[in-house]
Amino acid sequence: RQNEIDSENLNLNENPVSWTCRSTWKRAAVNTSWCLLGCSIGEFGTLAAFQVYYGDGGIVSPTFVTIVLPVVNGLATSMALETAILRYGSSNLALPEAFKTAMGMSFISMVSMEIAMEITDYALTGGMQMQAWVIAPMLLMGFVTPLPFNYWRLKKYGKSCH
Repeated sequence: RQNEIDSENLNLNENPVSWTCRSTWKRAAVNTSWCLLGCSIGEFGTLAAFQVYYGDGGIVSPTFVTIVLPVVNGLATSMALETAILRYGSSNLALPEAFKTAMGMSFISMVSMEIAMEITDYALTGGMQMQAWVIAPMLLMGFVTPLPFNYWRLKKYGKSCH
C-alpha cells in the first residue's frame, strides 16, 4: 500500500473530485465517527481528570497544559483505536503496518478534529472548562471539521483508514 501522497498528486486541479457521491459521504462519515470516538476518549478523559484532580468547577493547571495534554491524549487514543481496527478488523494488517497506515491516513483528520474541539470548548466556556453542555457542540465541530478532507481522500485516492 502506498501511504504517502506523492508530491505530483497534490495538484487539486487534476482529476477534480465530485462532491455529490452519497456513498462516499456515508463512508467518510463512518471513518470520521471512528476517529471522533478515539479522539474523544483521550480529550474528554483528560479534561475530566483535570477537573476532578485540579479544580472545583474549573481547571487550575496552566493553560498550555490544559490545551496540549488533551490534544496529545486524544491523538494517542485515536491512533490506538485506528491501529486496532486495522489490525483486528477486516483489513487484518500486521501491527507495524496497521500503525503506519493509521498514522498516514488519519493523522490530519485527528489533528484538525482535536483543534476544532479545543477551540469550541474555549470559545463557548471562556477557557478549558469542560462543562456538560459543551460536549455536544465539541463533538459536532470535531465531526464536521475533518469530514470534507476524509471525503476528498476517499474520492481522490480511494483510501480510507477503516
